[in-house]
Amino acid sequence: MREKQPNSIIEKFRTASRQYSDASIFMHEAIARKAGLSGADHKYLGLILQHKELTAGEIAKLTGLTTGAVTGLIDRLEKKKLLKRQFTKDDRRKVIIIPNVENSMKLLQPIFNELQQRTTALINSFSEKEIHIIERYFVEATTIMNETTDNLNNK
Repeated sequence: MREKQPNSIIEKFRTASRQYSDASIFMHEAIARKAGLSGADHKYLGLILQHKELTAGEIAKLTGLTTGAVTGLIDRLEKKKLLKRQFTKDDRRKVIIIPNVENSMKLLQPIFNELQQRTTALINSFSEKEIHIIERYFVEATTIMNETTDNLNNK
């Protein structure tokens, strides 16, 4: 086992991590405003775009939103033609949500182009070993945050 890191190193890391988290939120809020979306709708759209199709219940489970809030989200995104509702043939009560990737990319890609170029240049400035270490941190920190979210939502 490795020796414990000095508190000053951990505090500097936590400060940098907090600043990164804050900057990420502020940037995504600005991106959302530029795209004509709320910050939350922008992030939920990003989550929906990771799937070919979802039910409203699956969106609720992924996001922690109530089914009523998910209905409002779907209404807003459908109105902007960023997704569509499709009824299943065997049960007209069941609705499948299908993201409109083309319209979403048309809206978001111009906003993200420079960001992606700059972050790619930054990533390329690290060695392969450093990239694996950074990736490991993000993967494991994401697991911790997801577990924390689950614990808070289930209490």
